[in-house]
Amino acid sequence: MSSGNTLDDEDTFKILIATDIHLGYLEKDAIRGNDSYNTLDEILKCAKTNQVDFILLGGDLFHDNKPSRRCLHNCITMLRQYCMGDSPIRFNILSDQTVNFNTTQFPWANYQDENLNISIPVFSIHGNHDDPTGAEGLCALDLLSASGLVNHFGHSRSVEKVEISPVLLQKGTSKIALYGLGSIPDERLYRMFVNNKVTMLRPREEQDDWFNLFAIHQNRSKHGPTNYIPEQFLDDFLDLVVWGHEHECLITPTRNEQQLFYVTQPGSSVATSLSPGEATKKHIGLLRVKGRKMNLEKIPLKTVRQFLIQDVVLADYQDVFTPDTPQVTKKVENLCYAKVTEMLEEAERERLGCPLTPEKPLIRLRVDYSGGFEAFNTSRFSQKFVEHVANPKDIIHFLRRREQKEGVKDEVNVDYSKLLKTTAVEGLRVEDLVKQYFEAAEQTVQLSLLTEQGMGKAIQEFVDKDEKDAIEELITYQLEKTQRHLQARGVTTEQDIDTEIQRFRDSKKNTAEEENEIKEAISRAKAHRQERGNDPGHLDMSDEVADVAMDSDEGSVPFPPPTRGRGRGGRGRGGRGRGRGAASSEPKPAGRGRSQKSSATAQSRNIMQAFQATSQRSSRTGAATSYTADEMTIDDSDEDMPVMKATRPPPRAASSSSSFTKYSSQSQSQSSRGVAFDDSDDDEDNPFKGPSFSSRR
Repeated sequence: MSSGNTLDDEDTFKILIATDIHLGYLEKDAIRGNDSYNTLDEILKCAKTNQVDFILLGGDLFHDNKPSRRCLHNCITMLRQYCMGDSPIRFNILSDQTVNFNTTQFPWANYQDENLNISIPVFSIHGNHDDPTGAEGLCALDLLSASGLVNHFGHSRSVEKVEISPVLLQKGTSKIALYGLGSIPDERLYRMFVNNKVTMLRPREEQDDWFNLFAIHQNRSKHGPTNYIPEQFLDDFLDLVVWGHEHECLITPTRNEQQLFYVTQPGSSVATSLSPGEATKKHIGLLRVKGRKMNLEKIPLKTVRQFLIQDVVLADYQDVFTPDTPQVTKKVENLCYAKVTEMLEEAERERLGCPLTPEKPLIRLRVDYSGGFEAFNTSRFSQKFVEHVANPKDIIHFLRRREQKEGVKDEVNVDYSKLLKTTAVEGLRVEDLVKQYFEAAEQTVQLSLLTEQGMGKAIQEFVDKDEKDAIEELITYQLEKTQRHLQARGVTTEQDIDTEIQRFRDSKKNTAEEENEIKEAISRAKAHRQERGNDPGHLDMSDEVADVAMDSDEGSVPFPPPTRGRGRGGRGRGGRGRGRGAASSEPKPAGRGRSQKSSATAQSRNIMQAFQATSQRSSRTGAATSYTADEMTIDDSDEDMPVMKATRPPPRAASSSSSFTKYSSQSQSQSSRGVAFDDSDDDEDNPFKGPSFSSRR
């Protein structure tokens, strides 16, 4: 078999993978305002050039929960430009789409809608920046879904349990079970996993024939005891996990030796914080899946603004100056000037030959001035580089090494200035700071009515989404509820009141009741804002975010004052939405014509009847016997690979179906699968190389 046919034959899925595009980030900045738009344009253009079957986005397509009109307009324009056309879709969806796409009035994939002409479908989960909010639970992705440009999946409406039903795709003899889970607060999802409340459905028949692909948007690195999702929580039947939310690009798949699946972390497409993780080279991935084998090609992004970061510890330059040296501050400033100049020269050398790369790089110099040194005027220093860098306001970041915590046990005399040094709070979220504060002051200034989680969530709503009444409403709601509780208990003495309040407060910690109270208070705040007609409008992102230590995007959103004015929305003209059903099993014609729709029964097949074995499937399975061995390889090269468009239309999907089995996220299969690969170059013609194994260990 030739190399081109191996890469792009009629049985090979080609999927473009990207996460955390953060469209609209700093869109009002004169220098960096177009960075996210240029990168999305490059990503979509890459998908069209490589003629992928579909695009998979791992969350945070938008940076703001309420994107501006400009942001939505640019996104819709680019999706329409690159994802609409006459190219045939060569894969089928076999699962019940009313379950897969349950957030829209048109519950089917957009390419199956005969009123639309889609050439590259986009499947996306939501992230924590563009998460569903409000009484209707809608997000910006739902707007794109209703307009037929994006297929939003992986939305779980329940706060008690999660049941993930896959989108079942088939191209030729290859079959993919695409699982997705949009962003859920990490502590809540962690508790669900621990309590066995997360369930993943699997096809009952031919389970070993499916390539299981999972897109998730959560903390991967540990930011607290329960403020992340360990990889070990995920099911061991998965083959590849696409991990969003973490911004450091670790796109080369790494194997989890305990669960025996691979994890790829594409990282963000734009730097939203000046932290070390953002300084790594940005990539997207071109995933090829054939049978149970995969190949991942790294594609470097050329439109991403360069970001160089360097640390300077002044104490290491004792041979040059000390805190007692005359004019030491001037000498420190000269040292920093030399370091920044070196980084600018390095950025210019890297940019040569890359015309798409923006001219002005991002420069961050972190200066540790521990040991008695003084900080100099950063504003005056930054004026020297205004014409050369994209972030002149925050080139220099002064910090000190973490001080030893002394006297923490003496909670009356806690020195919070030592606990909350710059490096101590770097990378923490609002909830973490609230929890840390009250843990250190447990007996002296502890909250009596509110819980740390409730206060943290209310402050986060105030900071991230400009809900000005969130804190006040939470306090008022909790005060009223506590008063009713005391009246019902008939407590009268002051000592009994204090004891009962403490017991009542502790009984709600980390429970569904606490989450419901927080949700109710925030809903009240939003309702009051809507009654006043106070719409926060579009956030002014001109101010640079604070430097954070972690690599994800937590806590990186500033909240400048809202802009004035309210626009009047135009009235859209609706129409009947009709899915293609089984007609989608045929490729779309090259012209503008449309094929006839199939019967409604074929369109709305029940998800519990997805894959019943038939004679037609038996013959198809038999034809694919040469690919039954589970093999996975990873291609780390950045070289462009030859592309050949598949031309043979896929066979018509089987009309009969079979059922799903529930697979608990904590259950351990007795026949767990080991995945191994050989990255040797002995067989250059076959990118899907690797040792095979015939059974699960």
